[in-house]
Amino acid sequence: MQLLRICQEPDFLLQPLPRLSDEWCCVLDALRMTASQCRVAAQTDLFEACAVLSIKENASRDGFSQVLLKCLRGVISTKPIFYQPGTNTLSFDEAWLMQALIASRGGDIHSLAFLIRSRVPKMYQRNIVFLINGISDKFTKN
Repeated sequence: MQLLRICQEPDFLLQPLPRLSDEWCCVLDALRMTASQCRVAAQTDLFEACAVLSIKENASRDGFSQVLLKCLRGVISTKPIFYQPGTNTLSFDEAWLMQALIASRGGDIHSLAFLIRSRVPKMYQRNIVFLINGISDKFTKN
């Protein structure tokens, strides 16, 4: 008997968990936990939320993560799929976000720009990059 997944995704989109360092696995699990908490939360206005975060000197990684995950579903064309922490596969959305975070952390602005342009409408790109850079920076320091 197969267990029913909370988030259904076609099998061809499922990806085995790549070789992520322990640090990146912790980041992924933290984002998955935040995503599960944000599922029932009201959507947040991306521009207002980024404005508030930009003036808060002590904005936390959870603050950046919550804003990104609350706003992402209104920005990309499909509802993002995030699995429960500890799941051994990655959804397309998780893989995309992890690649963006890794590019941000590594200072690979060209890869980050490509990833953002591939899914995010132009009017939201600057704010999404701000949030991804904030998450990457905050997880690095903690």
